[in-house]
Amino acid sequence: MTRKPLETGSLTLFALIASVWFTVQARATERIPVVASFSILGDLVQVVGGDRVKVSTLVGPDADAHEFTPSPAHAKMVLGARVFVVNGLNFEPWAQKLAKSAGYQGETVVASLGVKPRQGATQSGHDLGRAATDPHAWQDPRNVLLYVRNIAAGLAKADPGGATTYQANAAAYARQLKDFDAQAKARFDALAPAQRKVITSHDAFGYLAARYGITMLAPEGMNTDSGPSAKHLAALIRQIRSEKIKVVFLENMNDPRLISQLGKDAGAQVGATLYSDALSKADGVAPSYLKMMEHNLKYLLQAMQSN
Repeated sequence: MTRKPLETGSLTLFALIASVWFTVQARATERIPVVASFSILGDLVQVVGGDRVKVSTLVGPDADAHEFTPSPAHAKMVLGARVFVVNGLNFEPWAQKLAKSAGYQGETVVASLGVKPRQGATQSGHDLGRAATDPHAWQDPRNVLLYVRNIAAGLAKADPGGATTYQANAAAYARQLKDFDAQAKARFDALAPAQRKVITSHDAFGYLAARYGITMLAPEGMNTDSGPSAKHLAALIRQIRSEKIKVVFLENMNDPRLISQLGKDAGAQVGATLYSDALSKADGVAPSYLKMMEHNLKYLLQAMQSN
């Protein structure tokens, strides 16, 4: 039996159906562009979003968000995003202005929404002694449970088809956070309270200190954009000596000269580099939030054991 060739109209209809199918498939596999304000948030977004997101960060590894100045290229990044994730708590005061200047119309996620802010006093500059909100809420893993929940909700709002995936990823990560927190608390609780004292280069570890019963002192305030006074440094040196604190710590995005000189003047050793406001590069020791926390706690515990 001889088959008739397909008519032109049938070919056209087939081509149209095929074109629509391929378009739908392409959209289904297209990753959602997401911009995070800094590297730690970028990691959390990647964990929650998985293969459904393409994450870019404005302030990258080893960089200081406190001193970041957005460029036109950064505005272009934000404009091209469907989701913009920021920390909030005035950690990145430039973010709102950047989004506005870029004409951004997408979903904005404030990751710290629901966190109970910690208040601290600024230690330097024209705001000396004034109460200020500590924005470094991610230093308590329990707060990061809220971060990933907020990120999952924001991604689902922009991409409803991925809601189940985002919720599942956030729930799996929450279990890791809870396990890490329980182990960390047990290790710090094993130390006498008098041992739990440490010096860092700026006051970024307040939430961690409150969670694990640590006394943390710093020559700089919660922001790194103004230096400490000579009076404050002299008082800190006296305290290091009187309390026999053996180790002082640098942070990855700070000028090392201040803390090095402080350790020298106080007779304390300079310890390993800690990661507070930024991750390391991918080949470094702290390329993710959990690895950053594991690294920091390892060396903090070692230092406290020598006090």
